[in-house]
Amino acid sequence: MDLQQNKRQYVHFSFHRLDPAFRRLPRADKDEALREYADAMGTGGDDKMLFTYSLVGLRAEVDFMMWRIAYDTDALQAHTARLNHTMLAGYLTSPYAFLSQTKHSVYVDKHEHPGQEGRRLSLNPGTRKYLFIYPFLKTRPWYLLSKEERQKAMDVHIAVGHRFPSVKLNTTYSFGLDDQEFVVAFETNEPGDFLDLVMALRETESSLFTLRDTPIFTCVRQDIGDILASLA
Repeated sequence: MDLQQNKRQYVHFSFHRLDPAFRRLPRADKDEALREYADAMGTGGDDKMLFTYSLVGLRAEVDFMMWRIAYDTDALQAHTARLNHTMLAGYLTSPYAFLSQTKHSVYVDKHEHPGQEGRRLSLNPGTRKYLFIYPFLKTRPWYLLSKEERQKAMDVHIAVGHRFPSVKLNTTYSFGLDDQEFVVAFETNEPGDFLDLVMALRETESSLFTLRDTPIFTCVRQDIGDILASLA
């Protein structure tokens, strides 16, 4: 995909769960259905970026997640339509899905940090093993604070994040596009560092204005073939 530096990207996280009835099908039928789905999934391309993650054994109500990034919604819908035509799609449900866009953050202009995505419109994700995702909403009183008050609180919040350079933040925005206001996605090879980061952020003033930051998903980067094999 050509990086269109001045154009926002659509970002979509979709979580899927396999009906256990699929595992009771004859092996030949299962194998064919998995091959068909993997072929339909593809590997991204000129119209989108695509990354797949396993949640098998890590969360009860979802088994895998697709992280897709595109410059228009047509690419996302066409990809979903292609998957819907497969046999396996008849055995999949999607308990959660989050739609968002990239946007310049109003809080990070004076901050320089390799893990900070706030100054970019194009994400460069998928390079680390673990991905932690959750939808996020602020309380309405947060938006009634002055810009100076919010900036002061966010300066502390950002400074805490800089103490954990192994954790890369991808913040995207959902105002008016979906139920949440933000979707935050943290990439790291060290889950313990993310745990410590979240604990440290609880002690910041900005956390007083968190309305909701659940459900939280722990995702492990895997090829779709490996994910499907673990399901069937």
